Amino acid sequence: MPIRVGHFLKAALDTVVQVNREKATGMLDFELKELENIFALLILGGFAGLPSPPSPIAVELLPFMEKELTILLARTDLSQDPLGVLMGMLEID
Repeated sequence: MPIRVGHFLKAALDTVVQVNREKATGMLDFELKELENIFALLILGGFAGLPSPPSPIAVELLPFMEKELTILLARTDLSQDPLGVLMGMLEID
């Protein structure tokens, strides 16, 4: 009987550890997306009324911003569709 209890407790502990790992990776993914958004805002801040970085620096960083530029263009296409923007933020296809 003690072997089964020990096995059950080990399985329960493994499950708790796995859930915590998934939560941690989810939080890291969210933080990464937010840092990418902040980076894009810093580089393309002129579109939002923020001071822009010097042009040579911004031009050198543009190849790294392909994903952000694609999102920016997609959002301009959806600017007249508020429901589409909401679905885009919720990542619903």
